[in-house]
Amino acid sequence: MLTPKIPPPDTAQPFTTPTPAPLVPATDATAPLQPTTPTPAPVPVPAGKRSAVQLTPGGVVAVAAGGTAAVLIVGAVLVSMLLAVAITAASVAVCALVVRSILTNQHTQH
Repeated sequence: MLTPKIPPPDTAQPFTTPTPAPLVPATDATAPLQPTTPTPAPVPVPAGKRSAVQLTPGGVVAVAAGGTAAVLIVGAVLVSMLLAVAITAASVAVCALVVRSILTNQHTQH
């Protein structure tokens, strides 16, 4: 039921990795071979007792300004949503009063 339909299992080709060509440098047959020694990998120097993130005074100001801007934007969005709900509720209330007034006038006239 959950087996793939394309390609059918009997026609799928197995994946084979290509064999890389041997890396043989072009050398002169008359030149003597020179042994090479691999260079050791550099050892990382421990950072000591410093913190992982260091902020400059300008960085602190930038982070504080960014956080303040984010809070103000989120606050403005929430206030505008609340205002939209309040306006909708007021318009529904006005519509309800108008409908009630119309129905009351129809009752009293007949």
